[in-house]
Amino acid sequence: MIEYGRAAVAVVNPDMQATLDAAALAKMADHGQIKGALIDGPLALDNAINFEAAKHKGISSPVAGMADILITPDIEAGNMLGKSLVYIANGKIAGLILGAAKPVVVTSRADSYEAKIMSIALGALFA
Repeated sequence: MIEYGRAAVAVVNPDMQATLDAAALAKMADHGQIKGALIDGPLALDNAINFEAAKHKGISSPVAGMADILITPDIEAGNMLGKSLVYIANGKIAGLILGAAKPVVVTSRADSYEAKIMSIALGALFA
């Protein structure tokens, strides 16, 4: 399950580009233009990963509370989310950019050896 749109809100707001992008991706998935994933958005982070938060806010979504992948609207938000998960929550991370002719492995100088190996392995899977 994929949630797109690290937006501050869980509704489309024309003044917030991330919500427009999230809605467009969700609609593309509905129309079969994106296959192999259940996509919804926009959802704020709490609604994407915590079912009770989504329920409390009255959000009805098959992805709410169960997102496996979080897509951020820009590199700054992705960097903050990723490093927060690694350094605050002791999470694991791998960095990969898709969409080019071949996957691009992206790691931080401060990444662990394990993160670098996981990034390379993930890149090999998508190559």
